[in-house]
Amino acid sequence: MNLVIVSLIFVFAVPVLSQRNGQDLRAIPDLDLSRYSGRWFEVAKYPNRFQRRCVSDTTATYTTKPNGRFEVVNRCRTGDGSILTAKGEAKTADKTSNSRLKVRFAPGFLSFLPFVWADYWVIGLGEDYQYAVVGEPNRKYFWILSRTPDIDDAKLNEILEQAEKMGFDPSRVERTRHSSALSSDGAGPAQK
Repeated sequence: MNLVIVSLIFVFAVPVLSQRNGQDLRAIPDLDLSRYSGRWFEVAKYPNRFQRRCVSDTTATYTTKPNGRFEVVNRCRTGDGSILTAKGEAKTADKTSNSRLKVRFAPGFLSFLPFVWADYWVIGLGEDYQYAVVGEPNRKYFWILSRTPDIDDAKLNEILEQAEKMGFDPSRVERTRHSSALSSDGAGPAQK
């Protein structure tokens, strides 16, 4: 397998093994998958190993597939200005609420293995789907996403206060920088 492909798989891959010690985390009660589709800008996150090369312009685009799953395309700009892209798939883990998803960035032929699927829970959602808060039961990973490249400080502080009540540590959160070099096609950072 090509080293570049292997690297891209792990750039955004959420860890494959997840302990189940955080069962008290609650996802939102209802997620409309069609409204969740589209491009999201990463506004803030816990630093993590699979995004360590990303310095700005991080986006995630979710496209509903005919089988009811999402195609997931994550993009970011690296320090040298190049664009990293990782493609994956998401599926609902709870058909009642649709807010507890499983995501994989491993190759499709490995999708039968349960450990390649990682928890991706929508734990907060703005009115009209303008922002989303994503975490997982162990509270090791955390993202704040927005339909726009930035979110006002008052709203961000409100989100962080709610996240703290859910057991996340606001002091670990770092803001994501977005440049004016975003593509107009809605796909993410413009290619250089």
